[in-house]
Amino acid sequence: MDEILQLKITLKDTKPPIWRRVLVDRNSTFAQLHYIIQIAMGWNNSHLYEFSIERKRIGIPNEELDDFDLGGGKLLDAGTEKIENIINSKKIKFGYEYDFGDGWSHLIEVEKFLPKDDKISYPICLDGKLNCPPEDCGGVHGFYDLLEILGDEENPDREDALEWIGGNYNPDQFDMKMVNADLKSLDQFMKDDQEEEEEL
Repeated sequence: MDEILQLKITLKDTKPPIWRRVLVDRNSTFAQLHYIIQIAMGWNNSHLYEFSIERKRIGIPNEELDDFDLGGGKLLDAGTEKIENIINSKKIKFGYEYDFGDGWSHLIEVEKFLPKDDKISYPICLDGKLNCPPEDCGGVHGFYDLLEILGDEENPDREDALEWIGGNYNPDQFDMKMVNADLKSLDQFMKDDQEEEEEL
């Protein structure tokens, strides 16, 4: 079977949809896929996550996650569970939940199985639309409330909202070149994150 997956990642309940299309090696772990999604979408990797696929739950085994049974069944370790052991059909769609407080739910669709191209450095982002919401803005409803505030120069909360997001947020922005530059540093990104966790 071809070793490269073409995945479409869509942030659910966003209109128009916020989405990314990526190519990922099937030999990757689900932890690596988590980091790929974080980079491609534009999240900050500041919260817990969990995949749910065909009644399997895949995430970080710890007591906190035990309280969030998103897909039923035993929690598999994302750090050791490989994509190739779970995904064998291009018809599969599965979920990825990030930040159980805000509840950012993503739909991931397996669009294609492709042969590996030695000229391509995987993972790679092929396309996408719109900017990722700011972290900790209160989920999808909070995000659209924030956009409404930012879009109304007469709104008394606009100045505080601008200060909270750092002075600037363009909902239409998506920089694929920057995403792919960051994806080239995926291994270092993962290493730095793991070192931070060990220090905590």
